[in-house]
Amino acid sequence: MSSIDQSPNLLAEFATRLTGNDVDPGAGIMIVVAHPDDETIGIGGHLAGLSECRIVHVTDGAPRNLADAKANGFDTWQDYADARRGELGAALSAVGLSCGILTSLDYPDTEAVMHLVPLAQELACIFASAEIRFVCTHPYEGGHPDHDATAFAVHAACQLLRRDRCPAPSIIEMAFYAAGPKGPIFQDFADDLGTDRIEVRLTESAFRLKRAMLASYTTQLRTLASFFGATERFRLAPAYNFRAPPNNGRLYYQLLPLGFEPTTWLSAAARAHEELRLDQP
Repeated sequence: MSSIDQSPNLLAEFATRLTGNDVDPGAGIMIVVAHPDDETIGIGGHLAGLSECRIVHVTDGAPRNLADAKANGFDTWQDYADARRGELGAALSAVGLSCGILTSLDYPDTEAVMHLVPLAQELACIFASAEIRFVCTHPYEGGHPDHDATAFAVHAACQLLRRDRCPAPSIIEMAFYAAGPKGPIFQDFADDLGTDRIEVRLTESAFRLKRAMLASYTTQLRTLASFFGATERFRLAPAYNFRAPPNNGRLYYQLLPLGFEPTTWLSAAARAHEELRLDQP
């Protein structure tokens, strides 16, 4: 499906599973993302070959303020959430996958940060029951508050498992979007944090399937227009201090009409850190 510049150790094992060169393609891989369509942005070029993977969406993709819903012709957030769920099903169908691989935690879009503790606990249970080797998720880089909340919850869930002497998956980050020193960055990481990484140049057939998935999200076409590159990037997750602003304080979500303040994140992360009794960063 693709050509990969190999990095050693865990990334070499992940690369083998990613390209489907495994007995059960995608087995042991879980994709945990904030919104329907994030799975396509991050790893859509490979999903056709990962039939045994599992995908978890943290939110239902429907903000409760109704601005996005009404902009797309829906009167209620429930109708908008249903539409986004239908688009997700169509995207998976485009690459031959069924909705049986999906789990939705159904937190409100843009509000995941208000549920960090139960979200981390739910993910810990999911990871433990599914025997996951790799979890692919968002970096902590201020792209969207739900992305940062998802990153926090994945890292916290793994720490909870290790504390209970249970196996925890290795965390692989996928490239999404962030604020860079000279403007927005799409489909790449905001900073080189020194961890092993791989870059995947999709074949034409894989890229065609990814474009078909992107086209399935008809309510998100304007947003997804920026994700036209044929390269997918992955890296081992670094150790983050979630109680400090990500990306050196450069926050892409401050450019978006979300009404979300960085202080909201910092206070919520600090409370969750204490309540979950996580290790010091």
